[in-house]
This record gives sequence, C-alpha cells and structure tokens, in this order.
Amino acid sequence: MHFSRANLFALGAIALWVSLAALGVALKHVPPFLLTGIALLIGSLVALPLSGFNWRVWHLPWTTVALGVYGLFGYHFLLFMALRDAPPVQANLVNYLWPLGMVVMAPVFLPGTQLKTKHLAAGLVGFVGAALAITGEQSLSSLITTPRWGYLWALAAAFVWASYSLMTQRVARFHTAALGLFGLISGLLALLCHAVLEPVTVLSVQDGYFLVAIGLGPLGAAFYLWDAALKLGDARHIGLLSFLTPLGSTCVLLWVRGEDPSLTTLGAAVLIVGAAWIGTRQH
Repeated sequence: MHFSRANLFALGAIALWVSLAALGVALKHVPPFLLTGIALLIGSLVALPLSGFNWRVWHLPWTTVALGVYGLFGYHFLLFMALRDAPPVQANLVNYLWPLGMVVMAPVFLPGTQLKTKHLAAGLVGFVGAALAITGEQSLSSLITTPRWGYLWALAAAFVWASYSLMTQRVARFHTAALGLFGLISGLLALLCHAVLEPVTVLSVQDGYFLVAIGLGPLGAAFYLWDAALKLGDARHIGLLSFLTPLGSTCVLLWVRGEDPSLTTLGAAVLIVGAAWIGTRQH
C-alpha cells in the first residue's frame, strides 16, 4: 500500500471517524440532530487557527457553499432519516456503499479518471468486508426484512457523501479552512431539524465534554483532513481506504465492551486491508 500524504490524511480522518462509535455510545441519549448540530458548530471553530484567523477564506461562490452544505448537512440529514425508518444495522450497511460509490463514480465526476478492473474488484471486496464488520455473526440473509423507505434514505446518504467528496475536486480550488463555513451553516440547519423533529433535551456537563470531543474530532478535524486528502490524492484509492471506517468502529466498540474480535471481524479485516492494498498498488 502506498502511504502518500493524501493517504495519511485520509487515514487520519478515518481514525477520527472510528472514534465516533465509542463517543456516540456515551451520547446515545442525545437526539441525533441536536448532537450533530452542536458538534458541527464546534467543528467549524477548527477553521479559525487553520486559516490563520483570516475570514477571507470564507468568501466563496454561493455554488461552492451550496456544495459544502449539500455534503455535510445533506449526508447527516439523510442518514438520520434512514435510522428513523429502518433497522440501524441494515441502514448503516447501505450507508457504507459510499466508499464503493466513490470508486465507481470517479470517472463520472472526474474527467480523465478511469475505472480499472482492479479498482472495481477491490471496491466490491472492500464492501463485503465492511458488510461482515457491520453485521458481525449475523448472516446477511437473516438481515433481509420487508422493504423500508429507510433503505432509500440510506442509499441517498451514501450517494450524497460520495458525490460531494468527488465534486469538491470539480469546483474552483478553495482553502480547506472554508469547511468551517460549511460546518457552521450545516450545524444551524441540524439544530433547526432538532427543533422541528426531536424533543427538547437537557444536556449535562459531562455531555458537553463528549460533544466537544466529537466536534473537534469526528465532526471537525476529520472533515478538514478528508478535504486535504481529496485535494492531494486519488479519489479511488481514498474510497478504498474508507472501508476501514466500519471495521475500525466495530473494533473500538469491542474494545470498549471488553470483548475479543470474532472470526467474522478478523475475516472482515483481511478482506478490507487486502482490497485497499490491491486497489492502491501503483502497478
């Protein structure tokens, strides 16, 4: 596997997203739109030192701002709607089609990019590994239930994040710190959704500590690292590396619970790491 700067930035973002699983358990009593709204607002503050406190990096064409809100807010809105209308395991599995979507859709959104057989094969193998990591000991056939609208929400969420990640390379170059503006607007929209869709919730001081951790990490610095990775690297390779996210989340949860990885989890690790290695080889 070629560890370029782009791959290292992507792995940094993935590592932070992996931590979201454990932090989310500690905040499972907090309504998701409230959690996301507060965390995104906190995450937008990361842009300040990143930009050298230069607000001019937020002066962007409205189309670029719309793309950023489409990605950060649109993805989370659709994912939470999916989790409301479909079983969480199945919805999350459909949601993790987004790394495969990045691989497959790269030639559509990025002219001059070719979809090679090795990328498609590695993407499919990576998704199988992600499916095993998410479903654990359950067989995939046992997860098939009556069709639900939630699956369409989850599929739409996967499309939004994959297409957003690719389209950021199509618009005029912008400073990575501009993501602070995307996070600010998306956070406010998430809080609006909380006011409309969720019950009023009183947060504790401990909740505040965890929210700061999520805001600075998985819903903050991770987005900036992700943007830097996409600006420097090959979207197909980064998409393949992203299959490490569900695997890492599963391993973190097992560690928090004091449980050992199952043979299924180990098999998922072999498939995902193998797919990433094959897909990112230079030849």
